[in-house]
Amino acid sequence: MNWYLQNGKESDVVVSSKVRLSRNIDGYKFNLNKEEKKEIENLVQKNLYQIGYGLKFFKLEDMDEITKQSLVEKDLLNYEFAFNKEKIGAILINDEENICIMIGEKDHLKIQVFGSGLDLENILNLAVEIDKKLEEIFGYAISQKYGYLTSCPNSIGTGLKASVKVHLPALSKTGNAEKVLQAINNFGVNIKGVYDEDGNNVGDMYEIFNKKTLGVTENEIIHNIKIIVENVTKQEREARRFLANKGVEIEDIIYRNYGILTNCKKITMREAKNLLSKIKLGVDLGILKELNDLQIQKLYLYIQPGNLQKYYGEQYERLDREIKRAELIKKIVNEN
Repeated sequence: MNWYLQNGKESDVVVSSKVRLSRNIDGYKFNLNKEEKKEIENLVQKNLYQIGYGLKFFKLEDMDEITKQSLVEKDLLNYEFAFNKEKIGAILINDEENICIMIGEKDHLKIQVFGSGLDLENILNLAVEIDKKLEEIFGYAISQKYGYLTSCPNSIGTGLKASVKVHLPALSKTGNAEKVLQAINNFGVNIKGVYDEDGNNVGDMYEIFNKKTLGVTENEIIHNIKIIVENVTKQEREARRFLANKGVEIEDIIYRNYGILTNCKKITMREAKNLLSKIKLGVDLGILKELNDLQIQKLYLYIQPGNLQKYYGEQYERLDREIKRAELIKKIVNEN
């Protein structure tokens, strides 16, 4: 199974880990024109066999819109890169999709490695291994004083952005999420939620990532984030124990959400994510026995429009997507 359908360490709270290394090939300017971007694409494609890791080369211009949307939803690509107007850019990606290298984004190369749960050390090791191989092949723009040079000053130095996605339904329910988030910002990291257009958090999901890339090592960045994530995980679990002691009250909330999700005839992605947040909480607390972890992971993946349409192999208008989403939810729930 692909990494996003698996559970990892601390996966009751920690959904996934990601490491990104921003790199630029020596001898090329940072802000490339269309022809120069094509030149780098061709250079990378020419050396594909030498790079290895089972990576395959795809140009954005050859990818359909639904495929690109599905990759954005999996967090493998950012929206601006995937849907740039010129359709310039390419990716290297393996079958497991735990490695995805963007070519021609803001930097020439953005090496991304993903893992389920809290897995920062392992995915950093893999990212560094890939990074060294690419540096041997292409050569990087680097300064002895500052480290790796990037198009964005905030990435100079290590060029490393490490992030962890966490699920905090209990802290949200008890009203303590904002206090925790404010405290985190004082420890050299940022945290952002998944918000809708009205500024409301969707699905109680948050991403924790480093602020500094200059003057710190890769291992220091990973260590700092890991400590903070472990602390947040501890506080979330304490909040969950508090909720669990409420007995029938929390059980009622969980099963009401489960009832709506599994019996609706149509449903929006936003509503599905909010319902699924409480349902996952119920599974993690051992209250809801009707679903297992794999079903939860599949639901999170396929309620999203791109992956929903990718699953069916059809393109749907909004109302039809809502109907198909409800149908697919029932199908996944009944897999047991």
